[in-house]
Amino acid sequence: MDAITIHISLEEANLILESLGNLPFVKVYALIGKIQEQARQQLSGNSVPDAASPQASAVPTIEG
Repeated sequence: MDAITIHISLEEANLILESLGNLPFVKVYALIGKIQEQARQQLSGNSVPDAASPQASAVPTIEG
C-alpha cells in the first residue's frame, strides 16, 4: 500500500478520530490505532514508527 503524508492540526486529528469512533469498531480499530500511534510519536518528537502494531484504545482521542 502506498503511504501519504497529511498535515493537520491536533484538533482536526481529534475530530477525525471522533468521527471514526461512530463507525463499527471492527472496521476502524486498526486505523484509529495507527493514527494515535503516529500522533504520539510526533508529539513526543520521535518521527520513526515502531515495528509493533499499536492497539486502539477505547477512547479515540489524542492527548496534546
